[in-house]
Amino acid sequence: MSISELVSLDVIPGRGPRIYGALRRAVNSKCAALIVHPSSNFFDHYLMEELPKRGVTLLALNTRYLNNDPHLIFEHIIDDVGAGVRYLREKGFDKIVLLGNSGGASTVALYQSEAENLTITDTPAGDPVRLNAENLPSADGIALFGAHPGRALLLLKWIDGSVTDENDPLSVDNSLDIFKPENGPPFTPQFVSKVRRAQQERSERISNRTRRRLQTLRSSPENARDEAFIVHRTCADPRFFDLSLDPNDREPGMIWGDPYRLNYGPRDIARFTTLTSWMSQWSLASRAHGPDCIARTTVPVLNLEFTADTNALPSDIAMWTDAVGDRQEFHRIKDATHFLIDQPKARRNVGEVISDWSLKL
Repeated sequence: MSISELVSLDVIPGRGPRIYGALRRAVNSKCAALIVHPSSNFFDHYLMEELPKRGVTLLALNTRYLNNDPHLIFEHIIDDVGAGVRYLREKGFDKIVLLGNSGGASTVALYQSEAENLTITDTPAGDPVRLNAENLPSADGIALFGAHPGRALLLLKWIDGSVTDENDPLSVDNSLDIFKPENGPPFTPQFVSKVRRAQQERSERISNRTRRRLQTLRSSPENARDEAFIVHRTCADPRFFDLSLDPNDREPGMIWGDPYRLNYGPRDIARFTTLTSWMSQWSLASRAHGPDCIARTTVPVLNLEFTADTNALPSDIAMWTDAVGDRQEFHRIKDATHFLIDQPKARRNVGEVISDWSLKL
């Protein structure tokens, strides 16, 4: 992929931090889209090719937390997205669409909700956040595709509820273990219900421990503000193996590899984090609850369901639909997987639907 322009932006004018974007211009375009993910690099996103040739300029923006999940604070990302929207407004674009792909969906929903009505003054860890409404211009629409509802809600479905000791990665309650053949698949409704309760209880235990630790640190003579910790076993969603749960056209397993190896390995979502980052992005106190955020916005929404997705399943897509109501235009992209890898037809289809919708705003 060739990049037309590399964009360098000060998040707070004259102060930083500095973030970077890749801009691909469409000829004589007055409509622009911005695509962003909280920590991944979307410079080579497939829409960098698909949108500009259909008349929509595209800015792929990296946040200050590029490849830095352990320290990510969503409340600061609001300012990062604002810098990208400001840049496009200053370049004279009449219409700006926020693109929410995968984890970018809750990111842009959070941004737009605050751009329309600024409410946030601190993080869930209690640290002050100085957002300025003048730095957060509103966009004109939001397009969602392969959109899970937010990192905290994704983890809630994936975290291993069978862990009995956070200090022992191998501790297990066999009656809650989705990897034990005697439990399934197929999994009974009673078993799934028990697993879901255990997952929520584990998430809340970690959050309560995190709050206590933050209070201890911040009341100590050293007045330490943060520290790191590990969350073991975060890849244990029964839906990975039982396709009758939240059914669509997906294959068993998940897109990043063998769930068992990921679950017990050193690398998966939320594995390494800090106290403050856990509260902001992984805990149920996170403000990046995509459907709740988008319900507070007023702009039109395009919602695309990828029918073979392993990461954003029908119940996730329905959460967006319920939150948006009659502001939504909805399409299913048949047999589309989460990242549309080796699916050029689906990529063209997504590019065409998003471009057509954006240009009609």
